[in-house]
This record gives sequence, C-alpha cells and structure tokens, in this order.
Amino acid sequence: MRISIKLALLASAATLSFTLPAQAQTPAPAALAEPAQKPWLNANQSADARVEQLLKEMTQSEKFTLVFGHFASDGAWLNTRGDINGLNWSPPKESLHQSAGFVYGVPRLGIPHQWLTDAGVGVASQRGPNPRLRTVLPSGMLTAATWDRDLAFKGGAMIGKEARLSGFNVQLAGGVNLVREPRNGRNFEYGGEDPLLAGIMVGEQIRGIQSNNIISTVKHYSANAQETNRFTLSANMSDKAARESDLLAFQFAIEVGNPASVMCAYNRYNGVYACEHPYLLTEVLKTDWNYKGYVMSDWGATHSTIPAANAGMDQQSGYPFDKSNYFAGPLKEAVDNGFVKPERLDDMARRILWAMFNTGLFDKPIDQTTVSDANIDFAANAKVTQADAEGGIVLLKNERNLLPIAATAKKVVVIGGHADKGVLSGGGSSQVYGLGGNAVPDTSKYANEFPGPITYYPDAPLAGIRARTKAEVVFHDGKDVKAAAKAARGADVVIVFGSQWTGESFDAELKLDHGGDALIDAVARANSKTVVVLQTGGPVFMPWLPKVGAVVEAWYPGSSGGTALARVLTGEISPSGRLPVTFPASLSQLPRPKLDGDNSKPDLRVDVNYDIEGAAIGYKWFDLKGHKPLFAFGHGLSYSTFAYSDLKASNANGKLSVSFTVTNTGKVEAADVPQVYVSPTTAKWEAPKRLGGWDKVNLTPGSSKTLTVTVDPRLLGSYDTPSKTWKIAAGDYKVSLAKSATDAGQSVTVTLPERTLNVQGK
Repeated sequence: MRISIKLALLASAATLSFTLPAQAQTPAPAALAEPAQKPWLNANQSADARVEQLLKEMTQSEKFTLVFGHFASDGAWLNTRGDINGLNWSPPKESLHQSAGFVYGVPRLGIPHQWLTDAGVGVASQRGPNPRLRTVLPSGMLTAATWDRDLAFKGGAMIGKEARLSGFNVQLAGGVNLVREPRNGRNFEYGGEDPLLAGIMVGEQIRGIQSNNIISTVKHYSANAQETNRFTLSANMSDKAARESDLLAFQFAIEVGNPASVMCAYNRYNGVYACEHPYLLTEVLKTDWNYKGYVMSDWGATHSTIPAANAGMDQQSGYPFDKSNYFAGPLKEAVDNGFVKPERLDDMARRILWAMFNTGLFDKPIDQTTVSDANIDFAANAKVTQADAEGGIVLLKNERNLLPIAATAKKVVVIGGHADKGVLSGGGSSQVYGLGGNAVPDTSKYANEFPGPITYYPDAPLAGIRARTKAEVVFHDGKDVKAAAKAARGADVVIVFGSQWTGESFDAELKLDHGGDALIDAVARANSKTVVVLQTGGPVFMPWLPKVGAVVEAWYPGSSGGTALARVLTGEISPSGRLPVTFPASLSQLPRPKLDGDNSKPDLRVDVNYDIEGAAIGYKWFDLKGHKPLFAFGHGLSYSTFAYSDLKASNANGKLSVSFTVTNTGKVEAADVPQVYVSPTTAKWEAPKRLGGWDKVNLTPGSSKTLTVTVDPRLLGSYDTPSKTWKIAAGDYKVSLAKSATDAGQSVTVTLPERTLNVQGK
C-alpha cells in the first residue's frame, strides 16, 4: 500500500459524493458448477494456450472478480475519523491480517486468490496490534550500491520465499523510479539515478522474488520522483527524454526480471493520471515493449472507470483508498453499456491469468492452513541480508587509513545514532517489522502516524564492534554535544553516528536529523581521528567533511545491518559498495534548487518540468553543467588497491564488447567494481557520457581476472520519437574504464557504424 492515510482522508472527505457498504459492493463470486474437464491445468502447455482455454469457461462475473482488489487491513489506525472514504471498512474474511491487499480468485476453475504484501525489503505489515515479524533486507538504495547482480537476486529470492511461507503470492516490490530529486522521501526504496544500474539491479531482485512462484510488480510507472503533492502533480517531460531515462529504467527492469505486474503511479504524466494514461500503459508498455502481464493501480491512484479501463489499467488495487469502486459495479455498467468493450475486459482477465500461469502461481497454490512462522529459516535468511548489507556499505573517505580500526587501538568511543540499540530503517508502506521488535521505541509524532513508526532493528553496531576488537569500547548517546566532545578526546578512534529518517509521503532536506551535523562537528574538533557512519535514505550534505578522517555510508542496512557494519569497520570484510547516486555539494547544483509543490496543500495541481534536465539525471547533469559533486556516482573506497590493464574495445555483430584485466595490488582480499563509461566524439547525447556497463569481482592479494562487459546498443544511440527507433550515429566513441563517474581512468577509441534499432533495441 502506498498512501498517506492522513492526506487521503482529508482529500476524500471533501470530494466523495456517494458510498455504499463496502462489503456489499464486491462479494466473493457465487458458487457455480465445476466444468467436467479443465485442460488449463495441464502445465505442459504454454501459458498463452492455458489462458485461452480458461477464458472460455469464465463467466463475465468471474472476470470482474479478478480486476478488483481490496485493502486487507482493518486496524485501529484506519479509524482516526471512524471511516475511510466514508466507509466503515472491514477487509474480506479470506484476506491475511494487516496486509496490503486481497483479490478473489475463482475456486470452481482453480483460479487462486491473490494475497498481496508490501514490499521490496521484505514482508511488510500494516499498522495494528499484531504485525508479522520478518527478515529485512537493506534499503533498495543499499542493494543498488552493491552493484552486485547475484546479491540482488539472492535478496529477492529470500524475501520472496518468506512472502510465500507467510501466505502471500503477490509482492509489491520492484521500485525502479530514478533519483531525479535527491530530496525524495522514497529514494531509499529505489535503485539510484542511472537507468542501466537501476533497471538491472531491480530486475534481478524481481527475478529472485518470482523464482518462488509468486508475482512481483515493478513500480511506480512512471516518473514518480517526489512525494510532495505526489497525488496531484504532473511530471512533464518529452518522450525522447523519458525513453532515454525513466522509461528506459523500466524497460531494462522488465527485460531482466519479467515482472508479472506493473504498478502505475499516483502522479499525472504530462497532464494525465498515470493510471489512465493510454500512451504509457497501452502504447509504450503493452505495444512497444510487448509486455504480457497486467497493470495494477497504486493504492489510491485510480480516478476513473472508463478512461482507466480503456487506457490499459487492468486491476484496481486496495479499495477503498480510491474514491469509488471504479472496477466493480461501475465497470460492469460501463461494459454493459458499451463504453468499455467486452474484449477489453477479456484482455484484463487474460493478462492477470497469464501472470498466474507464467510465474507458476497457478500450479503451486498456497495452502493457508499450512502457513506457519516455523517454516521460515530466519537464521539462514539473516545471513542473506547481512551479505547484502556488507556489499553495499560505501566507504566514502578514509584519510590516514583510519579504517579499519587498528588492532593496536586501545580505546574506541562510539557516539550517537542509538548505535547501542540497533540500526535505522526507512518509513512508509515498505516498513517491515523485524524480529525482536523496535529497539528504540518511537516517541515522535510518527509513533501513531503514517509513515511511522520510526524503527530501529535490534542488531546493535556497538555490540558487533565490541565483539571484534580488543580495545576498550565506550558508548555515549550524543544527546549532550559538549559531553560527547569531551568523551571523544584522547580516544584512538571515535565513531560518531549520524542519521536521517526518510519515508513515504514527505520529502526531506539534505541534512542529518536531531542536530547531527553539529554533533559531528564538535566531536571532530575534539578528536581528528573521527569516523562518521551515516544511516540515510540517500544523499546528505556534509559541512563537517574536511574535519573528519573517514566517512561510511551505511544507508538503511536491514535487520542484520549492525553486524555487517561492525565487520566493515573492524576490517573483517573490506567495503565494496559504490554510490548509485550523486551526492551534491549544494542545492544550487540541482536542476530545481527549490522543490516544486507544497505538501501543506494536498490538492495543489503543480507542474514539474523535468525537461530542465531531460535524460541528464544525476552524474549526467553534473557532467553537463560542470558541477563538482561532494561525492561522485560510482565512488567508493576499499581497504585494498586495484590496478586495471589491457583495456580493449571491439564492435562485432552489432555488439560493443569491452575487456580488461583487474588486479588486486593490495594486501587484503577485497571486491572491486570497474565501471565502463562511453562518450561520443561527434554524436550529440543528453550528457557527455553514459554508464555502459560494469562488473564486480572479488580478488585475493596479487590475483588478477580478465572481465568482459557488453554495452547495450541503446546506450550508444539516441531515441527518435517519430520513428520509434534508436539511432546510433557513425563515428568514434571513447570507451573509458574508471572507478567513478568523475575518475578519468583509462580509455580507448572504437569506431561504430551508423545503425538503427527498433523500439526494443533490436
């Protein structure tokens, strides 16, 4: 579920014109006789053949059943006003408690019910007295920071398995919205600023989730780049810019992960709501990309019946967050009266059934009577999330080799950030309740208000550090800045934690919470051997940066994040994360220094001009404008050193291949992320260069490995809207092998012939 309850209630109270008892609107389908034969149960056939066989047996009423989803929670938190959208709401009795949604199946035909859960870091619970406790992956931003396809897949496979063992067969994961706005409160859920990196990493997670014979979404389609006025703003940009950025990220994610469902976004797109946008849903997604799955709405993102249905939306989700049950009675009326053709209803049902067959959900239904926490191997899953965190923690700065903590250190002082209790998570619908509960009870206004509660997972970095060093380790809570500075004096190493809690429904300034910048500044003045550990949803400014010796970006590291962080700080493992997003040095460097909109005016219909930067998002914008970032996209340090050699680039059979050798020239085993960037010498792109590919390799000291990276041809061309083709200009292209977007690295030149590719890049 992806909605701010408070704002939704205020908005809907003013506009709701009529209501009916919710339970009377969408009953479970009536029992009919089972057919004598069910050929669609033969799993040896194609999904397409099985769908057509099944459709012939379905009544119109049964087809309507598949296209309408219910919110599946009736927790007391919904009853702030005693209702939601004017309805006294109770979810279907067949749904799972405190979950995101439920869609009725058709038992007589063997069509399973759909039980839906948020989200991309694990099996989430809605608010209520009895949340399910589950393993929590690090934030999507951290997983993207691993630049590790295998870790992304394994993390997705783990949470998908937990979802299935928890009784769910649809997971609302796969957030691939690009970071156009670093202040976006949901950036922590996503995959960074580059369409290739985000698309591949999120696609791998989706692939992992669906390996459990359940459905995953990809979301939020499209250009859902800020939370301020997210229900009403119009994200405006040219088709060319979108195809080379936001839409390209979705295209990559769909090609890699084959998600069974696409979730359309809250916002308007060039003036039209995303969930009733025929260009986005039918022309681009279903026609140009030949997408065969179904489009579900975000919770509260449906605004109509006829426009939404005819535009290509296939399933209304999470009623009653919308103002009406658009795809229940009103859709039947629209079909009966010819405003929506019966063939369109068939197409909706066809796509939903195809998703069930293609993922194996249909053939391996969930038996809710066998669901039990005892079936989940929490110990094994903790190792999966720990490995993910270790792969994505980024060492940003390390002067005088202050890290790892030296074996000779006698005294280590740890300050602030509740490091004695646990690690922070992001807020909102993606919030997963971890084993052991909340390590730091929330006393803020968000304790009983969306997107809270502010949650810490009880895997304390302090305990992990103490277990891995012989030094005396002292903790100070940092609440008294002068006392914290005094405690820091004389220590061999000081580790001060700074945090920024972000969440769904609001955007955030790029600074630390609770006076964190002042605390770090005071501690660093008292002791130059200060290490800063940041737990943030995305980029923050660092006014104290010149005064500290080391900086570690830990993001939101998940339910085993304290252990992972301790292993990195003490050198048990070398940091190998690389930034998936540019850290700006000031707001003046952004395309929009002032955030558009006003969250205090939820009905404000603001236009956001994304053609300012177009496809030049993040590092591309900084390149284009000549800005020097605080930290560059792709940046990240290691406890070892690496050398690159034998760089070669060749173009054969329409494929640009880049090969090179990586050698660990340091003294410890470590992983490196060599990055390939491509720049045209004559062709005109949106920016001077693009990320063309990368690999991640773990090497022991002195060892080498030769790697080959193939550049997707779409990354070498420009999208031409009139012809719907990718056009690669003839000429020379510089291929660079670098450690970040600002690293000069090594380069070679390759000559490419003129070439035209179709809309799918073929």
